[in-house]
Amino acid sequence: MTPAHAELPQIRDTLLKGCSFLLTSHARPDGDSLGSQLALAEALRQLGKQVRIINADPAPDVYAFLPDLSTIEIAASVEDSFDAVVILECSDLSRAGVGGLEGRPLINIDHHPGNAMYGDINWHDVSACACAEMVFELVTALGAHITPAIATDVYVAILTDTGSFRHANITARTFEICRQIAETGIDPAAVAAHVFNNGSLGRLRLTGILLDRMRLEHHRRIAVLAVNDAMLTEAGCDPDDLEGIVNLPLAAQRVRAVVFFKETDKGLRVSLRSKEGVDVRQVAVSFGGGGHLNAAGFTVEHLAPDTRGQILARVATAITGSDE
Repeated sequence: MTPAHAELPQIRDTLLKGCSFLLTSHARPDGDSLGSQLALAEALRQLGKQVRIINADPAPDVYAFLPDLSTIEIAASVEDSFDAVVILECSDLSRAGVGGLEGRPLINIDHHPGNAMYGDINWHDVSACACAEMVFELVTALGAHITPAIATDVYVAILTDTGSFRHANITARTFEICRQIAETGIDPAAVAAHVFNNGSLGRLRLTGILLDRMRLEHHRRIAVLAVNDAMLTEAGCDPDDLEGIVNLPLAAQRVRAVVFFKETDKGLRVSLRSKEGVDVRQVAVSFGGGGHLNAAGFTVEHLAPDTRGQILARVATAITGSDE
């Protein structure tokens, strides 16, 4: 057993001994956070445990097909008692966006660099391509059966968090898990179609608008996208339709990074994507955010006149650094 997995037996024993558990993940859930929660919840219920999943925000519509998605509760805080709270994919406790978690027995399971190690048990494995890789190992360690539902949840998590197997941290372990998933009888192509081929016409229109208005900076190596509520109205879609659009400019050979600005009532939400060795995580961290080497983000609540320029300058520096 490697040092990265040293906490796995302790987490397994805690879950086997306890009876009631709360699962949560970061606000604005994505495929990995949802798939990880649902897979672990299914495994624990197999073992006769009482499980609730509580998130701060609802799931994007694209994930409506996930098994038992309707069991996820949306709440701003938690008051009931549990034997333990499992927090998935949160580098710090505040990322969950759910109040009332402090002072409880916390199990922190995360693969993001820079985890604050806030749990009573902290399993932090940056080598995992998705949190669901870790959850799959935990489900196996618990002795739960890998049902088609668990397989679907884990596959969606891995598929989306790797950018359709294009991001860093994909290893032999990733494909071994996918092999076991395929053996359950699920159809990986059909699952991928649910995720990528079920967008609205509004999303299609919005994609055209965004790409038409896209700017290229830093010798055409940075693609800059920007969206606001007026554009969403123009296209006839909602914020959920933005899922995945940030990745599109990376299809151009010359583009090394994408900066996506979204105006919200909380400030400017910035999503960063990159390819090869361009480290956008460090850019996000410098603005109080986080993420991965090739996928990161943050929110700027108080904009200065040169905020966007500063962000682009730091992304340009990341590109230059990767060239050295």
